Amino acid sequence: MASDLALTLSAERALSAANPAHLVPALILDAGEAASWRYVEFFTANIRNRHTRRAYARACAGFFAWCEARGLVLATIRAFDVARWVEGLQENHAAPTVKQQLAAIRHLFDWLVTGQVVPVNPAVSVRGPSHVVRQGKTPVLEADEARALLDSIDVSTPIGLRDRALIALMVFSFARIGAALGMKVEDVFTQNRRLWVRLNEKGGKAHAMPCHHSLEEYLHAYLDGAALVDDPKGPLFRTIGRGTGKLSRSTLPQDGAYTMIRRRAEAAGIATKIGNHSFRATGITAYLKNGGTLEKAAAMANHASTRTTQLYDRRRDEISLDEVERIRV
Repeated sequence: MASDLALTLSAERALSAANPAHLVPALILDAGEAASWRYVEFFTANIRNRHTRRAYARACAGFFAWCEARGLVLATIRAFDVARWVEGLQENHAAPTVKQQLAAIRHLFDWLVTGQVVPVNPAVSVRGPSHVVRQGKTPVLEADEARALLDSIDVSTPIGLRDRALIALMVFSFARIGAALGMKVEDVFTQNRRLWVRLNEKGGKAHAMPCHHSLEEYLHAYLDGAALVDDPKGPLFRTIGRGTGKLSRSTLPQDGAYTMIRRRAEAAGIATKIGNHSFRATGITAYLKNGGTLEKAAAMANHASTRTTQLYDRRRDEISLDEVERIRV
């Protein structure tokens, strides 16, 4: 078992060259083999979402580096120490970031307690900064801007067909970018004489919904024009092979999608600095403006609560603008 752990830690150190957050902290190593294994298992066995894993690893690495700099050891970390660390974070980080990092430490210590590595969780009683969100900050497009963006894309090439289909999928199905890029060709299917899409959302929740007629048209054009129908297990949205102008079999990464969206928006003359998440908010707002209900929007967006959906509802922006224009000087 000791040799297995050595190999695991060696692999972790190799990864640290690319991302220091993957390194098992010296403070954990000094606490013994059980602590080291438990730390590794927290990220490998306990956390399935890679984005959460990356964020939590970065937070834990930062916390234990802070502890090491102050001569602390794992067994003697107290709530007082965690509180001091949180106060230090607040000097340079926004409240949501601080709350996320505190959550990472709290969950890690819960894992260490259940693994009998430490007797108590020193972070459990530490409160993070107050932060109340009533409206999201993601930039959104007006319906006519979204339409202009879709219409501006040259669809005479596979990349144009891909880009239009991806943007339309996020607008008309409220899909998260991660769920959209995680789709396989077989996740676009026919049911009851209508095209449907299957999205694997956060937490492993599968979510299927029928396509808007525009999305149906764009997906058919993309699948046929890019000759993807015969590769059902392959990724739906793919990179373009360098110098070929043809689709590869590699999934389009999120940063690639962001670069594409910024390029397409600029070409369409859209000044709003939109990103991958903007189309989810754009679609939800357009749906609600046209008489849709918050409850059905939540179901379509696969939100557990309508309170989350409300963060994407930007109808209040127009009300505020109308009121501002009443100030006539």
